[in-house]
Amino acid sequence: MTLTRRSFLKTAGSTAGAMMVTSAVPLPAWAETPAGTVLTAARWGAIEVVVKDGKIVSSKGALAKTIENSLQSSGPDQAHTPCRIKYPMVRKSYLAAPGKVDGKRGKDEFVRVSWDDALKLINGQHSRIRTTYGPESIFAGSYGWRSSGVLHKAQTLLQRYMSMAGGYCGHTGDYSTGAAQVILPHVVGSVEVYEQQTVWPMILKNSQVVVLWGMNPLNTLKIAWSSTDEQGLEYFNQLKASGKTVIAIDPMRSETIDFFGEKAQWIAPNIGTDVALMMGIAHTLVEANLHDKAFIEKYTTGYAEFESYLLGNEDKTPKNAAWAEKICGVPAKQITLLAEIFAKNKTMLMAGWGIQRQQYGEQRHWMLVTLAAMLGQIGSEGGGFGFSYHYSNGGNPTRSGGVLTAISATVAGSSSAGNDWATSDAVANIPVARIVEALENPGVKYQHNGKEQTFPDIKMIWWAGGGNFTHHQDTNRLIAAWQKPELVVISECYWTAAAKHADIVLPITTSFERNDLTMTGDYSNQHLVPMKQAIEPQFEARNDFDVFADLAELLKPGGKAVYTEGKDEMGWLREFYDAAQKGARAQRVNMPQFSVFWQANKLIEMKRNPKNETYVRYADFRNDPVMNPLGTPSGKIEIHSKTIEGFGYKDCPAHPTWLEPDEWAGNAQADQLQLLTAHPAHRLHSQLNYAELRTKCAVANREPVYIHPDDATKRAVKNGDTVRVWNDRGQVLAGVVVTDGIKPGIVCIHEGAWPDLDPTTGICKNGGANVLTKDIPTSRLANGCSANTSLVKLEKYAGPELTLTAFTPPLGA
Repeated sequence: MTLTRRSFLKTAGSTAGAMMVTSAVPLPAWAETPAGTVLTAARWGAIEVVVKDGKIVSSKGALAKTIENSLQSSGPDQAHTPCRIKYPMVRKSYLAAPGKVDGKRGKDEFVRVSWDDALKLINGQHSRIRTTYGPESIFAGSYGWRSSGVLHKAQTLLQRYMSMAGGYCGHTGDYSTGAAQVILPHVVGSVEVYEQQTVWPMILKNSQVVVLWGMNPLNTLKIAWSSTDEQGLEYFNQLKASGKTVIAIDPMRSETIDFFGEKAQWIAPNIGTDVALMMGIAHTLVEANLHDKAFIEKYTTGYAEFESYLLGNEDKTPKNAAWAEKICGVPAKQITLLAEIFAKNKTMLMAGWGIQRQQYGEQRHWMLVTLAAMLGQIGSEGGGFGFSYHYSNGGNPTRSGGVLTAISATVAGSSSAGNDWATSDAVANIPVARIVEALENPGVKYQHNGKEQTFPDIKMIWWAGGGNFTHHQDTNRLIAAWQKPELVVISECYWTAAAKHADIVLPITTSFERNDLTMTGDYSNQHLVPMKQAIEPQFEARNDFDVFADLAELLKPGGKAVYTEGKDEMGWLREFYDAAQKGARAQRVNMPQFSVFWQANKLIEMKRNPKNETYVRYADFRNDPVMNPLGTPSGKIEIHSKTIEGFGYKDCPAHPTWLEPDEWAGNAQADQLQLLTAHPAHRLHSQLNYAELRTKCAVANREPVYIHPDDATKRAVKNGDTVRVWNDRGQVLAGVVVTDGIKPGIVCIHEGAWPDLDPTTGICKNGGANVLTKDIPTSRLANGCSANTSLVKLEKYAGPELTLTAFTPPLGA
C-alpha cells in the first residue's frame, strides 16, 4: 500500500473527529460458567472444558470477546492426540549401555519401562555424571513456554530438584528478545521489552499516529506468558474504529494489516533493513530541522556522535532517504513523508520483537529509541515508543487486587521435615541461544555483554516443558551437537522431535489432568482463574511436581519432604491463594475464602484502578529527569554508550549503526530469496502443531510457504504445489501460497513446525523453518538468536512421495 500526503491527510481528518475518545473500557468477564463445564486456563486464556465419559469433547474461551481465538478450541486434541507419550520410555541402545555416547539419538527405537526403573536409571546416571564432572556439566536451563499455572511449572520444578542435588548449568536471556533485553538497559536503563507501556486509554485519547513496526498482534495477542486477559485485541479493535492514522511496517501483509484493511497504511521494507529505514527518517528530520533539539539536549547523551555518523561526516556517506531506499527498498519519498508525519503529530512507535531476531539485532531497538528521542515525544501522553503492545497485552492498565505467588526454583534451607540441605542454584549460565555453540566448544572462552565467559563441558541435559528442536536455529547442526552429552532426559506430554532425540522420556500430564491457579494478563493481573483438573491423567502420565519429589527422595532419605515442604498439590494452591487474598485485602478488594472460590468454578476479576488507567511510560523522567533518572550511567537515554564503546565489539558499535548482514537482499544471488519466519496464526510457536487447527493453514499437508506472484512465476510454481526450499544448512518441503501480501524477493515459512527429517534424503517433510535458519549470535553483546537472517532457494518438488511422520510416535512407542 502506498502512503501519500493525500491518504494521510484524509486519515488525519478522521482522526481529528475521533479525539473525543477518552478511555477504552475492557469487556467484562462472563459472570457465570455454564453448568456441566470445568473452568481452567491456558496461555490462550480462561477456558471452559466440557467432559463426557472421562474425555474432553470440547473447549472454548470463558471471557467475552469480539475477536475469536482459534487456540481455545484445542482442548480435545491436547488431551487425546495420538502423539501423546503414554509410558516412561528409554532408547533401546541406551538401556543396553547407559552413558555410552553412540550417535543414535533420533534414529533408535524405544523400550517401555516402569516409572520405578526410569527414575532409578536417571538417578544413577545423574549421580555418576555429577560426581565425575561437577554440577556445571548438567544443563537444566530448560527453556520454553511451559504450561500456564503457578505450581506446575516444569522448568522451575526441574531446577528446584537440581538445586537440591547441588546445582546445575542454567541459561540467561531468551529467544524472544535476546538482543533487545541486553542492549536496552544500556540505552534506557531497563529491559523494557517486558515492561508495562503507556496504557491504551491514553493512546486512544491522545495519539494521532500509531506505527506498528514489525508486529502482528492479531496473532501474538492470542497468547500470554501467564494467560491472556484477552483485552489487547479489543484495544486494537478500538484503534481500528478510532479513525487514527495507523502505519504498519512489515515485509508481509500480516493478519493484523488485513484486519485494519484500508484503515492502515502498509509499508514493506526488506528483511533486516529496519535500521537503514529508521536512519533515513532520522536524517530527514535533521535535514528539515524537525528533530526536537531541546528534548535531545535535556534527556539524552551522546547524540552528537550519532548525528555525525548519520550525516556521514567521517565515512562520507550521509544516511539520507536516498541512501536508505537502496538498502530497505522503500522509496525515498515515502521515507521523507514518514519523517514529516511522525514529527508533526503525536506519534506512538509500537515495535515488535522479530526485527531484533536478526544478525546485529541490538541495533534495531536502539535505533528505534533514538528515533523516538529525536521526535521528542518520549514520556508524553500518547507519544514515544513501546515494545510490548503485541505481547501479553502490554498497555492494558494494571488492576488492583490479589496477585498469585508461585513455587520457587530453590527450597528453603531447612524444611518442615527438619532436614538441612545445602542447596545451590545455577553454578554456571550460558546465553540460551548459544546451547549448540556450547556443546560444540566445551571450555572455549567467549564474550557476552562485556565479560569473558567459558562454555561448560555439558555431559547431561534435562529439558522439561519446552521444545528446543523447534525453537533453535539450524536444526541439522543441533542434531549433530545433541549427540555429544552422555545423558538426555526429556519430560514431555507429546512425541516432539526433542523427545525423539532423548535417551529417557517421561510422560507428563497436560494442564487438564491436574489442578493449578493462574492470573490473566502479565501486566494487568486482571483475573485470577482456577485451573481445575478436568480428566484423570492419561495412560501413565504423572505431574512434574510428583516426579521430581520422588527423585528428590532418591537423592537421600527425606528428600521428598524437603522438596514438597510437606504440602501436596492443593496445599500449595491454598497457600498461593491465601497470599493473593491478603494482598487484595490490603487494596480493599474482597476475595472469598479458598474453599468457596475453588468450589464456585468461577474466575475473579480484579478491580479497575483509575490512576493506572492514566499511566504514561517515562512521564516521571520527562517531568523531572534529575529526580527520576534512568538506570543508565548518565541517568539519561544513551544514544552513544561509553560502556559499550569500552567493550570494543566490532559487531556492536557504541551508537546505532547500519551493519550489513551476512545474508540479506543486498548480497542475494539472482535465484535466492530472503526467508521470514513469522509467528503462526493457529498455534503457539510449536505448541498445537499436531492439532486439528493445523488444517486451517497446512497446504499439501505441509507447512505453507508464502511467495509473491512475480517470484512464483519465475520458478513456475502455483498455489497448492509442493516445493523444496533449501540452502547449505538444510532443505524442507512446503506447500505454496501465492500472494501479493508479501514483498517480492521474500518468502515466509512460519516458525514452530515440528522438524521431520526423512532418513534417506534429509528433507524436513513438515516444513520446519529452523532447518533453514542461521545459528549465529546477534552480536557478542547479547548472543541472541538471528532466525530472520537467512537466504534460501525454492523450486517445485519433483522427488518421491514422502509420508509425513512428524506426529507419529517412534518405533517401540
